[in-house]
Amino acid sequence: MNQWIKKILFLKKWGHESPPELSIIFVSDAVIQKMNKRYRGKNKPTDVLSFPAPCHSEAKPKNLLGDIMISAETAKRDSRKFKISFDEELKFLLIHGFLHLLGYDHEASRKEELRMQRQERKLWKYLK
Repeated sequence: MNQWIKKILFLKKWGHESPPELSIIFVSDAVIQKMNKRYRGKNKPTDVLSFPAPCHSEAKPKNLLGDIMISAETAKRDSRKFKISFDEELKFLLIHGFLHLLGYDHEASRKEELRMQRQERKLWKYLK
């Protein structure tokens, strides 16, 4: 099956009639550190940040999810650290960021962390 068709069918499974729109932004550690400090109060680089689209805007299209910001530098370091390919690390970060856009929050509780990890594993298998 064509990979794009497979992905669109996957997104429909999540309740989207048309594929959701999101931005994926690759940045440096310096940029993501500034954003992490500004929005999360953590003055250090991180691998991925997610910014959901505002819900209260009448001008917002129904399928607009938000933005995923990935530090390419951190992803590269982590791929070496975890002994996986850079592509695999990017795929994981996209899945992780996507789930945050859908409302998953692994920092809320241990129960939520496990719930998010289960979804990450499901999506990982699906997108392989």
